[in-house]
Formats: sequence, structure tokens, C-alpha cells
Amino acid sequence: MSLANVLTGTVFAALVAAIAWRARALTTGGALAAFAVGTLTFASGGVAFAEVLLAFFVPSVLLSRIGRARKKQLVDIGKHGARDAMQVIANGGVATVCAVAYAVTHDVRWAFAFAAAYAVATADTWATEIGTLVRKTPLSILTFRPVATGISGGITLQGTLAEIAGAAWIGVVAFLAIVMPFASRLAEYGFSNGPAMAMFIAGVSPPWWRPLFAVAIGGIAGATLDSVLGATLQELRFCETCGRTCETDPHACGSPARLIRGVRGFSNDVVNLLAGAAGSALAYGLLPTNH
Repeated sequence: MSLANVLTGTVFAALVAAIAWRARALTTGGALAAFAVGTLTFASGGVAFAEVLLAFFVPSVLLSRIGRARKKQLVDIGKHGARDAMQVIANGGVATVCAVAYAVTHDVRWAFAFAAAYAVATADTWATEIGTLVRKTPLSILTFRPVATGISGGITLQGTLAEIAGAAWIGVVAFLAIVMPFASRLAEYGFSNGPAMAMFIAGVSPPWWRPLFAVAIGGIAGATLDSVLGATLQELRFCETCGRTCETDPHACGSPARLIRGVRGFSNDVVNLLAGAAGSALAYGLLPTNH
């Protein structure tokens, strides 16, 4: 990490966190966590890593604004509205660790593991934001039985397509932001510009599309695991007063909600963290290097 990147990263993170806080996309705790994540990300990978982070954050915030009236009615889900510190860490913690690992080792596989963590978060967020707008009842990813809208483990066709699109989006951004800057160095090696040569200089084995594929597949796989964990290990509760399943205790009505499925303490934040780790590990494993 260079001193310039650390200083620039501090300014970048403070600006983004402040804007998100003012826009009520983040709570105060969420803004502080985002400041830490943003600073470490920029300090570790510079502008390229910041671009990947913003490619996750900006569209996610914009999508959360669509259909806000309907989403506010989803009182049974664990969290909605502004992201708090735990949500920021759950979505960005694994990526930040990968970014720091890249800064320490200079192994480009960590750069794409970083991107894959955000591909998971993007895929999951897009699937949720789009899926909750669908009027058709979601189905369980395991049993294909109907589940309440917004409850973890439920899937829709539209949400699944959004998941794939989100993962692919980060794959493309990561390729353009992380690999293509190496193209400017090709003349030093006597090569003409081209994706394959840029990949070689970056330290990733050909073919040229390998990192894009690894990030996108890592994102889709992680988001799918997120749904599976949401349908199995994540806490699901039942409010006797309302007669509704929910993910909070107490329920939005204020009444206690008893655990009917899953592991106590296994929240959506835990699910997101594990899914991000799995997606990152898969992307890392799909990228043998030249060095």
C-alpha cells in the first residue's frame, strides 16, 4: 500500500460514505463501516478496486429506490431500508480481506477473488431487489413450495435472471478495471495491445476471458449458496400473534417470534458473509497464474 493510495482512499471513502449517509442509504454505523471498507479497498488496489466497489454499491442503492412503497410493506424480513454496519461488513468484509491480501502478496488471483466477493453481493442484492417486486409468489429454492415474498430462500424467475446479470456485470467491470490497465504496459514487452497479452502481463493464464468467467461464476455460485443457506440454516421464526413467518425477534408487531427452523444466531448477515467467502474461494481457484 502506497502512502498516496492510503491518503486518496481516505478521501474517497469519506466522500462516498457521507453521500450514502445523506441519501439515507447507510445508517451512521453503516457509514463508518463503509468508510473503513472504502479506505482499505482503495489503499490496496487503487482506482481499479474502487471502480469494482462502486459498481456494486451505486446500482444496488438505485435498485433499492425502485418500488419503495411495496418494499416497506415487507415487515417480515430481517432488514430493509438503510444498510447498517453489520450489513456493510457482511457484503464487503470478505472483499476487503482479499484486497489487503492482494496488496501484500501481489498475486492477481486475490484481485479477482475481491471482485468475486462483490459479484456475490451484487447478484444477491439485484435478485432480492428485483424479486421482491414480482407479484408472483416466490418458491423455495429447495422444495419449490411457495414462500412469503422477501423471506430468505425464496426465488423467482425474474430474481434469478437479475442474479445472473449482477454477477456478469461485476465480471465485466473487474475485467475492464483490473486487467485492461495492463495493456498500456504491453509496449514495454514488445507486444501490441490485446486482452490475451494484457492477461499475460497481469499474471493470469490465458484464455483472456478467464477472469471474467471466474468472477461471474463465483458470483452466481455464491448467491445460489446464499439462497440455500437462507432456506436451511438461517433463522426462520413464527409470530403467534400475526400468524406469520418472519426473520426477526420480536416481529414487526412487537410480539415474540419463536424459532421454527435454522440455527439460532445464524442471521442473514452470516449467510451473506459465508456466501461471499465461498464465491471468492471459487474464483481464486479458477485462476491459475503465470508466475
